[in-house]
Amino acid sequence: MTVALDQPAATTVAKPARRRRFSFGAVAPYLQSAPLALILGAFLLLPIVMIVVVSFWDYDFAAMYPDFLTTNYSDVLGSWVTWKTYLNTIKFAVMVWALTLFIGFWVAYFLAFHIRTTAMQMVLFLVCTVPFLTSNIIRMISWIPVLGRNGLINSTLVHMGLVPKPIEWLLYSEFAVVLAMVHLYTLFMVTPIFNTLMRIDRSLFEAARDAGASGWQVLWNVVIPLAKPGMAIGTIFVVTLVMADFSTVQVMSGGQSASVALMMKNQMSLLQYPAAAANAVVLLVLVLLMVAGILRIVDIRKEL
Repeated sequence: MTVALDQPAATTVAKPARRRRFSFGAVAPYLQSAPLALILGAFLLLPIVMIVVVSFWDYDFAAMYPDFLTTNYSDVLGSWVTWKTYLNTIKFAVMVWALTLFIGFWVAYFLAFHIRTTAMQMVLFLVCTVPFLTSNIIRMISWIPVLGRNGLINSTLVHMGLVPKPIEWLLYSEFAVVLAMVHLYTLFMVTPIFNTLMRIDRSLFEAARDAGASGWQVLWNVVIPLAKPGMAIGTIFVVTLVMADFSTVQVMSGGQSASVALMMKNQMSLLQYPAAAANAVVLLVLVLLMVAGILRIVDIRKEL
């Protein structure tokens, strides 16, 4: 006889869910970055958002009126005078960039490779920074006694008989504007290039010379390619500073040249804040496109 044994019913016991323990290490990076994020949000992002909002407002000679109009942008993009002003600003930026890059590279090259001791390199670099201990305005107007009609250069040239009369275009001209900007912003090109050149492994030069490269070939094929990140950073500094400069253009051109920043300054003096905000947005987009183009060509993460 077969006896059937009752099998116990299979039961599944659910395990209690584990409680996730709070880990301070998981939120520590967010807490560390929070102060910087708040500062950037309050002093960078919020002002930009406010400028963009105001650029769509309406205005008259007395006040601004919240609205959503594209008239300010159509005035900016539809005026030939405004286009000429933007082209003039870009022309200043290109000329100053080319001169500061040429001067800044050779100054940095001399400090990095022809000065043997680190102490002397630092001393000479500090000498380059001495003019920056004074105001930009003082350094800019110091050119007036040098370039003026009765200034140092004209007086010397007339006294030596090299010119029959003073040269008029030395001051209150585009030449004076470019000269003053090169004087003001060259150090912003020297510093990143010098920092890049100091990081180059000197054994690369020995290897290139052992391979039969001449001095110019070492410069062109080794130094310049490795200095590109510093050149790119200096370019970003110089271009953004020139595009936003209005005082140099106003003073050194004698009111005969214009720039976008000077145009915005004049609009704000006439209480045309929405129009100035629209110009500021267009200028910001233009500068960002230029910076994006630089970053696509050169990888500056090597210097960061």
